[in-house]
Amino acid sequence: MDNCQTFTILVIVATGSKFETAPERGVSHFLEHMFFKGTTRRPTTLAISSELDAIGGEYNAFTSKESTAFYVKCAADQAEVAFDVLSDMLLNSLFAAEEIEKERGVIIEEINMYEDNPLMHLDDVFERVFYGDTPAGWDTAGSKETVGSLKRENLISYWQSHYSHSRTIICLAGNLPHDINDLVNKYFGAWPTSFHFRNKLPIIDTQRKPQLLVENKTTDQLHLALGVKAFPYGHKDELPTKLLATILGGTMSSRLFLEIRERRGLAYYVRTDAETYTDSGYLVTKAGIKKDSLPLVIAMILQEYKKLATELVEENELERVKKFLAGRLILGLEGSDDLARWYGYQQTLRLGQGDNQSSLDTPQQYLTKLNSVTSAEIQEVARQIFVNESLNLAIIGPVTNQDKLASLLTLD
Repeated sequence: MDNCQTFTILVIVATGSKFETAPERGVSHFLEHMFFKGTTRRPTTLAISSELDAIGGEYNAFTSKESTAFYVKCAADQAEVAFDVLSDMLLNSLFAAEEIEKERGVIIEEINMYEDNPLMHLDDVFERVFYGDTPAGWDTAGSKETVGSLKRENLISYWQSHYSHSRTIICLAGNLPHDINDLVNKYFGAWPTSFHFRNKLPIIDTQRKPQLLVENKTTDQLHLALGVKAFPYGHKDELPTKLLATILGGTMSSRLFLEIRERRGLAYYVRTDAETYTDSGYLVTKAGIKKDSLPLVIAMILQEYKKLATELVEENELERVKKFLAGRLILGLEGSDDLARWYGYQQTLRLGQGDNQSSLDTPQQYLTKLNSVTSAEIQEVARQIFVNESLNLAIIGPVTNQDKLASLLTLD
């Protein structure tokens, strides 16, 4: 990056909660926490954090369904410190028994925090109705019961089997040191090879009718997520689906935001997203709404779904959405950490599909593909995904008549 004064090292391991078995639910996320709890050279959390704080670094980690990532962003002249500390964490962690017990309580409180916040928890409930009682449908953090039962040997076994060099991407971005290759070899050359890697279970699609899941909870709003099956990462229809979601609820001028919030005053947040994994994908509209407006809001969402399947998007609306996505992409790639995520996650997702050969898209190549999508392609995608047997509805809040709700899930 020209004139960039920062450096970012991002390490992504292509494993996450989809790779877990039922008894070890949450082990990927638990393990992510433990890498910050002390190493042979830096035996405490404070020893790790104080060294990174001393260089003004930003650092964190996050676990998802298909990946676990760790990063350090710092001034370019402190790059070797970032290499040293991060490699030490990932290669030499102690997994001390007393730290595991303390962190167990921290993670259970994290689960409580999500469950107490419907806006944060809604995605988990939607994926549960969408994927059912499978690894793809389990919460990434696990359950309080499984987190409470995980043992030190479970963490170490998972680390040894899934943190293999063949499943790991090291992405470097920003103002790179001149001896970057030497630094990689020096600090990550000992990355292990695993012979016991266990791949994730395949997604088995058995849905033949609309599905509904209600998590009854005392709330002042109803929080709903209404969506359909779509396409996995890299599919030819991934970008038309992205545009479709943005048209529906990706901006403050999108169709559902205007109709549900601005014209009717029924919600504060309204959003439609397209999610892609290596083996599946979906489009979902989420909203926090007035309790008595649920049937109306469901009908309004389904009406817009049907409209996109029967009518072409006008060129001025499509052009506006493309410009929005282009602008957001440019804003989202201003830092070295943003750039590292852009390339790192592309490579990780392709690795998850067994693809080690394809070249990665630059931001400009991505925008060229996005701008080539036509209204006819968007309509064809809408026809494919907006069908009755693909509808899934998740709700958090006080709901009584679920049978009546189920009868509303129709696009006919």
